[in-house]
Amino acid sequence: MKRGALLRHLRQHGCHLKREGRSHSLWTNPRTGEFEAVPRHSGIPDRLALKVCRGLSISSPGRQRSERG
Repeated sequence: MKRGALLRHLRQHGCHLKREGRSHSLWTNPRTGEFEAVPRHSGIPDRLALKVCRGLSISSPGRQRSERG
């Protein structure tokens, strides 16, 4: 999955960029207070994108399912 597509998905689900690091960006879900690191590579493996979304308690990219409450 392209990094831009993942970041767009995170924004659409209310997540915000907390800070930029040298090799990762730290994203947070303000509803839950959870945060995840997203690598700064142009391509992100699908399994890693799924892990990031699960860590932020949002639906996975390409699937429409309700958020965990």
